[in-house]
Amino acid sequence: MQYQTQLNRQQLVDLAVNQYFASIARKDLEATLACCHHSALLTVQTSFALYEGKTGLRRFFAELFARYTSIKQRDFSCTVDAKNGRIAANYVEELVASDGARSVFDNTAFWRVREDRFQELFVYVSGAQPF
Repeated sequence: MQYQTQLNRQQLVDLAVNQYFASIARKDLEATLACCHHSALLTVQTSFALYEGKTGLRRFFAELFARYTSIKQRDFSCTVDAKNGRIAANYVEELVASDGARSVFDNTAFWRVREDRFQELFVYVSGAQPF
């Protein structure tokens, strides 16, 4: 499905990197959810998990934030289709559990933007699934 957005290339990258991922790194649940449309879908493709709407996304992120004391993403490589409101990002994710165990993943995320928020988010995680 195609959604309408007026965001340009830099605004799409900003939404993904400086708003969404930065909010996750701060473990700021409300700011993370603010990046998502009220009817957003989040699919972790590699673990066959689907989270629907703000309620489902709230549950996913609350569990993620509770499970890890530190969540960091870095080394972003973004590909943008501004005309159609789509963005893909490859990035490294570092997770630290409460027992100090550290996991590093090479992930890819694909987004479809509706208006100025994410409508659909598809995440591919390398290695053992942390979610």
